Amino acid sequence: LFLLNLIKTMNKYIAECIGTFGLTLAVIVSLGGVISVPTPFIAALTVGLFVYSIGAISGAHLNPAVTVSLLSLGKINPKDAVAYIVAQFAGALVAMVAGTFLVVVPVLPVATTLGVFLAESLGAFFLMFGIASVVYGKTPAPASGIVIGGSLFLGVSLASIFSNGVLNPAVALAIGSFSSLYLSGPIIGAVLGGWLFAFVAGEK
Repeated sequence: LFLLNLIKTMNKYIAECIGTFGLTLAVIVSLGGVISVPTPFIAALTVGLFVYSIGAISGAHLNPAVTVSLLSLGKINPKDAVAYIVAQFAGALVAMVAGTFLVVVPVLPVATTLGVFLAESLGAFFLMFGIASVVYGKTPAPASGIVIGGSLFLGVSLASIFSNGVLNPAVALAIGSFSSLYLSGPIIGAVLGGWLFAFVAGEK
């Protein structure tokens, strides 16, 4: 009974771990050339589906940058935010290990230029702008997965012009596209996107 109750208190963290694992593995398999569908579409579809499946459990952040942004908006408490981020990186790392048995992931260039930082920031900005519309109830619930998945697709597509278009520090670490820019860019962009939507929507 104690173990069951403990699991119930951790269900949202487990959901974040599973969701980030699924997202990261989908990206890895796509980059490995197993799936002919473009990676941005696969990522957007995966996130959209997880919004519908685990959104009611954890909110389906699946991204440390999103969690930090929601923390700054007061939509998640610090304790849960830390646990979410740990769960997200854990899920991504497990997917990285699993991916080595499935595909050979190409080595991605990890440039350290201002363009990379701006691209990752801009992409995360649009992603979080869409997420915030769902969080603040401005998007009809049945369309939440479509809006968030579409926002990710837009953000990744724009960012891909100047960067690897990851927008997610956990996924970036798992696919070998991790640096201070791939960490800070998405976080700053997501925070700005969340706060700007809150301001436009009259919430802040």
